[in-house]
Amino acid sequence: MSDSAHSPATAGHVAEESKFAAYVQIAMLLAVITGVEIAVIGLPFAAWLLITVLVVLSIVKFMFVIFYFMHLRWDKVFCTILFFIGLIIAGATMWALLKLFGAEASVPLTVAANTVTDLSRLV
Repeated sequence: MSDSAHSPATAGHVAEESKFAAYVQIAMLLAVITGVEIAVIGLPFAAWLLITVLVVLSIVKFMFVIFYFMHLRWDKVFCTILFFIGLIIAGATMWALLKLFGAEASVPLTVAANTVTDLSRLV
């Protein structure tokens, strides 16, 4: 009377196999993108073009990872918004620390004072 092909257990197994196949396909896509990134590094193009291509490819990989492997695609929108707020705060903190402890800020005060004194003699 009941067909075993349409049982809930079989349907769950098929859905699980399709999710597994999707994850494998995404992993293969990420591997291909990584290979392209490695190949792009050796190309004789302008630095700005190489950096732009690498940043775009990294963003694509990042989006695939967070939406599929971190399951943000199936979460509520509020969780995704919270994730990106945290990401923005982390990026701003990193940028501020890089500016705070950048190359200009790492010069010892004695060297900076001597440079100013040497420059004042020239004037």
